[in-house]
Amino acid sequence: MIQRLHLVFGGELIDPTKNAFKDVDAIDIVGMFPNYETAYNAWKAAAQRTVDNAHMRYFIAHIHRLRDEEVETSKTEELDP
Repeated sequence: MIQRLHLVFGGELIDPTKNAFKDVDAIDIVGMFPNYETAYNAWKAAAQRTVDNAHMRYFIAHIHRLRDEEVETSKTEELDP
């Protein structure tokens, strides 16, 4: 079974026209979701809670795009326990 993991996170930006966070330690990690639909619903709920703050932004990161399971990894990427 292929998983399409998505991370929803957000926080206050330095400038609403850019994607740099004001305080990286204060980033709100909403959660990890097994598909885009549930990630989108979580993103929308988080964004709506903070609609009054123009500097707040939430994002959906497509975690499954960061790794291709078909490509062999390097020896240092996966350490044997």
